[in-house]
Amino acid sequence: MNDTPGWTSPGSAPSDGQDGSGVPRPAAPADANGSAPQWSKDQPPAGQWSPPTGQTPPPAAGQNRGGPPPHVNWGRPPAAKPGVIPLRPLGMGEILDGAAKTLRTYWRTVLTITVAVAVISQIADILAQRFLVPAPEAISPDATPAEQLEQSIESLRSSLIGLGPSLLVTLMASTVSAALLTVVISRAVLGRPVSLSSAWQEARPRLLQLIGLTLLTAGLGAAVVCVGLLPGLLIGGAPGVALVALGGLGAIVAAVWLVIRFSLASPALMLERQGVIRSMKRSAKLVQGSWWRIFGITLLTQLLIFLFAMIIAIPFTIIGIAVDGDGFSGLLSGTPASFGWPFLIITGIGGVITSAVTFPISAGVTVLLYIDQRIRREALDLELARAAGLPGYDSAPGDRTVGG
Repeated sequence: MNDTPGWTSPGSAPSDGQDGSGVPRPAAPADANGSAPQWSKDQPPAGQWSPPTGQTPPPAAGQNRGGPPPHVNWGRPPAAKPGVIPLRPLGMGEILDGAAKTLRTYWRTVLTITVAVAVISQIADILAQRFLVPAPEAISPDATPAEQLEQSIESLRSSLIGLGPSLLVTLMASTVSAALLTVVISRAVLGRPVSLSSAWQEARPRLLQLIGLTLLTAGLGAAVVCVGLLPGLLIGGAPGVALVALGGLGAIVAAVWLVIRFSLASPALMLERQGVIRSMKRSAKLVQGSWWRIFGITLLTQLLIFLFAMIIAIPFTIIGIAVDGDGFSGLLSGTPASFGWPFLIITGIGGVITSAVTFPISAGVTVLLYIDQRIRREALDLELARAAGLPGYDSAPGDRTVGG
């Protein structure tokens, strides 16, 4: 058994709605999502049980009251834990804790990756904001209501155009960091260290495909939103506004559904070495039947990341406005603020700090959700235990590893 990511070949175990109940596991799941418990075939006799610690059960009829009570230990051994997570189905808290523990345990490698990617992305974002983003249009107070509405629309259009470079830079930065962090987390699950050079060597051949997957997923979401808004925009007037609202709401729901359905495609591409389309199909298969659970964990993670980002960003934004005299004076006069280099640099430092922490947490939750789904459906915990070299998990004949 080697230590390359992937651990098992896709399709080597049930994943089409099967739970792999016929495969023995070293421990009971922590979060079974309402599934039926898997009991041992050898059950103890009725009426025998182990009392809680420090308590003694009443003696049975005919039993010698002076002797020690019988003790039957029905407890199961704890799940193997060679790395940052126990090798069994995971609860939501264990997934979040595993992502945070990866950051704490492998902080040198993780922070080297995230800080380097964040610095490069922030520099690119600052340059784009300074030289590519058009200045917001000023709204004249003497303009007629129709002219003010037109100026407001033009200002909104400029703002949306200004978001383009930032979104593109953020997307590329998160994709590169996710590729490297996926390798780190896959080794952290096995309890094995990984250096930055080895993570780069492992991730580099799949990087272009991962970028293509990210752009394709983002393009699908944008296309769904455009399709939902287009009929109302073409009709115009009051009916068009109502149709835009309804179509936009439906499009957002459909886009969120697609994002969650394909949320595990990135680790599938990296760890199973599959193509873009096959990775998306693989994600859809793993998510099937667990959409709401994955949605809830993903939503909670993003809310926590948003709160942390706001905690960091607000002080740096206030400091940047105070230091940048032109932007501060613009805010006081009510004219559109045009911030200079001091504001961009100070907020960029805050962005680096935020990204250095949020990138590994977001990537960690995604990879651990992927591992958790494969444990639940394909008994990946047994393969992970074998890959970690744990005693009692010898490789079975015919076992194969992806890339092995």
